[in-house]
Amino acid sequence: MELFYHPLSRYSQKVLIALYEKQANFYPRVIDLSDPFSRQQFKHQYPPGKLPLLKNSVGELLPESTIIIEYIDHQFSTGTRLIPQQFERALDVRLFDRLIDNDLNNKLYLVEQIQARAEQNPIKLKQLEKEVLATINMLNDKLAVNHWICGDSFTLADCALIPCLIDAKIEFKLYEFDEIDRYLYQAETRGAWIQVREEVELQKAAVLAGFRPIP
Repeated sequence: MELFYHPLSRYSQKVLIALYEKQANFYPRVIDLSDPFSRQQFKHQYPPGKLPLLKNSVGELLPESTIIIEYIDHQFSTGTRLIPQQFERALDVRLFDRLIDNDLNNKLYLVEQIQARAEQNPIKLKQLEKEVLATINMLNDKLAVNHWICGDSFTLADCALIPCLIDAKIEFKLYEFDEIDRYLYQAETRGAWIQVREEVELQKAAVLAGFRPIP
């Protein structure tokens, strides 16, 4: 398998966590979409040009982080089962995966985009921050009764949540949320995230050194 991704993309990090949890072998293909040549080469292979993208052993292309994780969880019996076999638990995991992607990850991205602009939109920014905090409160309540976000076991939903909380923890003072603070500690010491974090730190160091712009 080949994974086309960028280490600073949260959706790419989500898939990397899953691959490491499954102990699945893959060839890493880092794509810098901010570089015109790299973007054009990638779009020649996959016209939508979106990351992450998995190319399986028979050459099929699988886009979208959740679909990629569903695929590898089905294909590999090794490591962590990321989607429970029991229907009600699996439904809960899929629900929170969607909520985290749509109500946390995507809105964090919009917050970051506004903050990066020279002319900010304070009203829109305030509204987005309010919506993100509402989601964080909901997740904090969920974690009051669960070890991981959907129960005692690490799942697809945790793969989605960890990169978001890591990026949000300073801006949104996550240390003020007792259950999320506890969750972050156990997440940051989990082997799969440690592997992803090492790659993220290497990429950030390269950016600071001027070798590769942030996409």
